[in-house]
Amino acid sequence: MVLNRERADAIRATAHQVREDVVRMVHAAKCGHPGGPLGMADFMATLFIEHMQLTPENLHTPERDRFVLGNGHTCAGYYALLAAQGIIPREELMNFRKMGSPLQGHPHRNATLGIDFSTGSLGNSLSGASGMALGARLNGWDTRVYSASSDGESQEGQIWEAATSAAHYGLSNLTVIVDFNNIQIDGEMRQVMNVRDLREKYEAFGWHAVDVDGHDVVAVDAALCAAKDETERPSAIIAHTHLGKGVSFMEDQPGWHGVAPNDEELEQALAELEALQP
Repeated sequence: MVLNRERADAIRATAHQVREDVVRMVHAAKCGHPGGPLGMADFMATLFIEHMQLTPENLHTPERDRFVLGNGHTCAGYYALLAAQGIIPREELMNFRKMGSPLQGHPHRNATLGIDFSTGSLGNSLSGASGMALGARLNGWDTRVYSASSDGESQEGQIWEAATSAAHYGLSNLTVIVDFNNIQIDGEMRQVMNVRDLREKYEAFGWHAVDVDGHDVVAVDAALCAAKDETERPSAIIAHTHLGKGVSFMEDQPGWHGVAPNDEELEQALAELEALQP
C-alpha cells in the first residue's frame, strides 16, 4: 500500500522536529554528533512512526518489536524519536550527554526508556539484532527486529559474519537500514575504506536488499513494507542520505561528524530548519 499524503506529512513533521531537537541537544551538551542524525531523520522517522511497534503501552511486553542503533554516536536522533513516541520525557532531551542523565553519548540498554541494546563500538549491532530475531522466532513471537547501521560500520568484519548467520537461519523478521552518506570521521568513506555497493554485497550474502533515497519517506516506507512481505530472507535497505541534511554548513561536511554548534551556528541552523518546515 502506498503511504498516503496525511501519513507522509506526519512523518516529515516528525523528522523536522527531530532535526531541531538534535541541534539543540548537541549545542546544550557542547559535544556530540549532529551530522549523522540530521541525515538519518527521514528514514528513522518513517521506521518509528509508521512501522515499528514501540509505544509506552507495550514498552515492557516481551514480544514487542526491537531496535538496535549500530552507529551509536547518532543517538541524539534516536532519543528525539523516543521522545516523539512519548517514551522519553521531552525535557530530558536537554540533559543529553550530561552527568547523571540516562541519555548518554552512546545508547545504554535501559528497559524503562525502550533502549534495547548498548552500542558504541562499531560492528556489534547486526550480531545483536540477529540474536534478537532468532530468539523471537524460537519463542514463537510475531516480533520484528530493526537495526540502523552505516556505510562506515560496514567496514567492520563482524557485520559480515552476522550477515552470513542471519541469512543461514532465514531471519525474515530482521531488517537493517544502512545510512549510506559516504562520510565518516576521517573523511569520505570511499577514500578511507571503500565498502562499494552494499546492495550487491547483501544480496551476495543471501539477503533481500534494495537501494532507496533515504530522504524520500514514501520510498523508505515502500522498502519497509517489502521487507515485511519477505518470508524467507532478512532484508537490507541501503538508504542514501546527506550528512547534516537541512543545515547548509553541515551538509556533506566530514567536519560536522562530531562537533557541537556554537551559539551563532545554532541560531543559523534553527533558522534554516524553520525555513524548511513541512
